[in-house]
Amino acid sequence: MKKTLLLTVSILILQIFFSCKSQYSTAELNTNFTQTEIADLKLISEFFKDEMCLHMDSDFRTCYERTPHEYLLATGNGFWTNIDFEEQKELYKRISKSTFDAIWMFCESTFYPSKTKADELCAVANGRYQEYLTDLGKTNPRIAEYAERIQASGDFSGLDIQYWQVLKEKKSFDLDDPNIQLILAIHYLSMNDQAKRNAELIEKRTVKFE
Repeated sequence: MKKTLLLTVSILILQIFFSCKSQYSTAELNTNFTQTEIADLKLISEFFKDEMCLHMDSDFRTCYERTPHEYLLATGNGFWTNIDFEEQKELYKRISKSTFDAIWMFCESTFYPSKTKADELCAVANGRYQEYLTDLGKTNPRIAEYAERIQASGDFSGLDIQYWQVLKEKKSFDLDDPNIQLILAIHYLSMNDQAKRNAELIEKRTVKFE
């Protein structure tokens, strides 16, 4: 009798656990990416969480909410600049080329006043990641708006998602949703890449120009 009762309770606990996990849709991921690519996307999310949380043992929501966004912005740096860019470049090597190409591409940009030309990370405005965002946007107007901005500009912009919007618009940015976690990870990793990839080159050319 005790064994039967224990088994019944265990089954109920598992059912509750999986029903909670299944409240977040995976249809958009499965529609636009292979299983290998989905594993890569999870790797991207986990890397971002580890870097953002400084390897602290906390859930994504708690970590994001506790990050001192205002202080970092006041110093002129977004919190994403704490991400180790050398480690980020190693992350790129760990994911498949098809995953990278579904999200990012390199564009030639000109930096002033030195007029230095260099490759800069850009968004693939009509790629599968963009289609993924569009699919999510069918049930989340804020993500639809985000997808439209990327498609229009072909780039990731700090103005497209701001930290206070994420904290305020809790319905649109459910930090427990793996889809939102992935979107934030890719967004902020893109911002970090844009801030650091050519920083040394630009600084040297600017000094020489002056």
